[in-house]
Amino acid sequence: MPDVYANIAEADAAMQERLAGVLELRAADREQRAMLESYIAELELPQGARLLEIGCGTGAVSRFLVTLKNVGEVVGVDPCALFIERARQMADDHRLSFAVGDGTALAFDDGAFDAIVCHTTLCHVPDVERVIAEAYRVLRSGGQLAVFDGDYATSTVAIRSDDPLQICMDGAIAALVHDPWLVRRLVALIRDAGFQECRLQGFAYTQTDDADYMLTLVERGADALLAEGKLSEEAAEELKTEAEARVGAGTFFGHIAYASAIARRP
Repeated sequence: MPDVYANIAEADAAMQERLAGVLELRAADREQRAMLESYIAELELPQGARLLEIGCGTGAVSRFLVTLKNVGEVVGVDPCALFIERARQMADDHRLSFAVGDGTALAFDDGAFDAIVCHTTLCHVPDVERVIAEAYRVLRSGGQLAVFDGDYATSTVAIRSDDPLQICMDGAIAALVHDPWLVRRLVALIRDAGFQECRLQGFAYTQTDDADYMLTLVERGADALLAEGKLSEEAAEELKTEAEARVGAGTFFGHIAYASAIARRP
């Protein structure tokens, strides 16, 4: 199954609307927010810093970035016009702006930014080397790149061997992620682009009783498998119901490993 985010601008409006909601749901998750705050705190920003978020989606991360000390401006770009429309609607600071844009061909001058953030973006990009090269180009000398992504090959909702619920998670990752192993090559990719001082940090994300985001992955995985004819409608609904029942019974477990990498342009 192709990654829907890899060609999000071509997805139908209903899918874009659904994913816009999921992006905001994930952004509101306490553990997701804690991971964001943790790695962003490692950035060294000069007074009046100009930041760029590549693949900003509905703008949730950009709305956080503009609140940081020393930040003068945040620009978010995304190839999905609907996402950008939502981002503009929710923008709450005059220093925050959004534009439809492609991370592989950024419409900015060389050295235009003090820091660039790619938050769960690169795993969706078929030509990730071009995005990193463009980030290098539009960063000033001494500017920093911050990348955060899931090690999606670790994604699980299984609580025992051969747990049938795991096929939903596997289906979701196949449908939503272009490269589940990206973070395992991230440091090498960033260094090959010319960046220095690359630091990798790992995070563990787990949901049990409060599993709103993980439930969306189970649901989207079941829907993707149904659309491909790999599950019957009855089986898909049974798996969704099972996931919800586990949450209610206190037996649900969902886990994804994440990692951040922060590097500097010499």
